[in-house]
Amino acid sequence: MGSSNRLFNRQKTVHEIFGGGFVADIILWRRKNVTVGILLVALASWVVFGRSGYTLLSLVSSVLLLLLTILFLWAKSAAILNRPSPPLPELHLSEEMVNEVAAFIRTHLNALLSVSQDIALGKDTNLFFQVAGYLLLISIVGGLADFLTLGYTSLLIILTIPALYERYQDFIDKYVDTVCKKSQQLYVKFDMQCIGRIRKWILEKQKLS
Repeated sequence: MGSSNRLFNRQKTVHEIFGGGFVADIILWRRKNVTVGILLVALASWVVFGRSGYTLLSLVSSVLLLLLTILFLWAKSAAILNRPSPPLPELHLSEEMVNEVAAFIRTHLNALLSVSQDIALGKDTNLFFQVAGYLLLISIVGGLADFLTLGYTSLLIILTIPALYERYQDFIDKYVDTVCKKSQQLYVKFDMQCIGRIRKWILEKQKLS
């Protein structure tokens, strides 16, 4: 199938659309172990937070308390028994790493603030309606599901739909192309039969008046 018949007339492959790197490999199941691991961790998190009654703060506190207790007892027993201390990596943030993170956050925040300013000052009407539509959609979806369920569902969609599309893209592109052509034909027929009659009726009323 030629690129002209691809969905949205795209020229790139699905892998290239997602960046063509490590993230694209995960989304498209090129690294199955990593993808399955992410899904299992997300499912476990959803079960723990959504069904057991744990909150993120209580779980993190419990895990940190358990980890610190184990390391503390390990270090004390190692000192008494003349055994090696726990093999901990050096816990240190370099200045370069902090500057990179800060620059990344600053760039994206400035872009967000610039867009917000353009919308607030009425400089971009199309962008306003796009953002308003997205916020309305998020509000509606958020009212139907809690944040945790929404996050897990979104992750599940991201890790399944693109992979399924890449596998069956020839069939899907052909089907969507057929549906679009039939829709265009129906619209033309509707325009000729219904809208055309309405226009004719309006013109006749204007002539009579």
